[in-house]
Amino acid sequence: MISTFPTVLLFAAAIWSSYAFAGFYGVALAASAMMATTAMQLAIDAFGPIADNAGGIAEMSEQDPIVRERTDILDSVGNTTAATGKGFAIASAALTSLALFAAYVTFTGIDGINIFKAPVLAMLFVGGMVPVVFSALAMNAVGKAAMEMVEEVRRQFREIPGIMEGTGKPEYDKCVAISTKASLKEMMLPGVLTIGFPLVITFLPMLFGMDNMMIAEMLGGYMAGVTVSGVLWAIFQNNAGGAWDNAKKSFEAGVEINGEMTFKGSEAHKAAVTGDTVGDPFKDTSGPSMNILIKLTCLIGLVVAPILGGHSATTDHNEVKHEMEVVVNATDDNAKAVITTTKTVDGKIVTEEKIIEGTTEEVEAKVNALKEDVKVEIKKGEKVIKEVIEEVEKN
Repeated sequence: MISTFPTVLLFAAAIWSSYAFAGFYGVALAASAMMATTAMQLAIDAFGPIADNAGGIAEMSEQDPIVRERTDILDSVGNTTAATGKGFAIASAALTSLALFAAYVTFTGIDGINIFKAPVLAMLFVGGMVPVVFSALAMNAVGKAAMEMVEEVRRQFREIPGIMEGTGKPEYDKCVAISTKASLKEMMLPGVLTIGFPLVITFLPMLFGMDNMMIAEMLGGYMAGVTVSGVLWAIFQNNAGGAWDNAKKSFEAGVEINGEMTFKGSEAHKAAVTGDTVGDPFKDTSGPSMNILIKLTCLIGLVVAPILGGHSATTDHNEVKHEMEVVVNATDDNAKAVITTTKTVDGKIVTEEKIIEGTTEEVEAKVNALKEDVKVEIKKGEKVIKEVIEEVEKN
């Protein structure tokens, strides 16, 4: 748990500094830079499983004990490097979600998320709850699949003679099928949870006539809760799982406790094995899944954002673009201004022309009165002013 302290402070510093240099574009660049280390992350993540499989092969092929000891040392290093690689992954997810959040704010048209509003604060807490429930569902799935596999192994020992002697062939495909089916079936509920919650938060309040801007803030609060809680849970689970696994391997090599060496088969080692049954789902299932949960939640929010912002096909707004051109011909005492206004309303162009004549002072005053930020100083000759004003008007 204490590992979240320096990591989150580093995240905060990275977000703040990148935003200070180039705004949300800087944050997006920082996320891209972290994801540019993909090749290194793959190499780091692959190290641990390779060493672990090598240890299993060494034990099944009855190699010398020293071979297993060496592969266990390599596997301990692999757990540490894997935790480092997963840290890169969750950091990039946090930065990417912030960039997606900026796009969400732009599409919805909200100015920010006000947690003083009760619905927004409520959704913030709901978002913080989702990674916890998601982790619980993922770990339950691992536990169920493991128990099914244990029962299958026991059945094969009962029904297939000669497995331990090497004369009987185990049915390996049955265990692989159990793992494959469980990985698909048991993940349906976490998937529905991830995709369904943002959609419910968006469309259910619409049925009761709630304002779209309030719904957009509620969904934004939910996304913020998922991101913050998911990052903390990912760091905790990745590091805690690796620590539990390494603790088990340490006892297998021998650990000194209160001046007495403790080895494999001791009560302390049995406790470490029990802890590793939690550590493996932590570091290999629920921890890495937080990365997907955070990104998918923000992407779903971004998909429904145009509906909340009034940019869907059924929008009740028209985009109106005004372009005004002022041409002034001035002589010594008199002036003439030709004002051409072009309006584009839903793709239709409408042009209007207005002429102002009089003394130079009168024309200058009337032209300047058209809009406060248009200032014309008329001199002899011709002066051309162009201005584009964009705005959205309701029907």
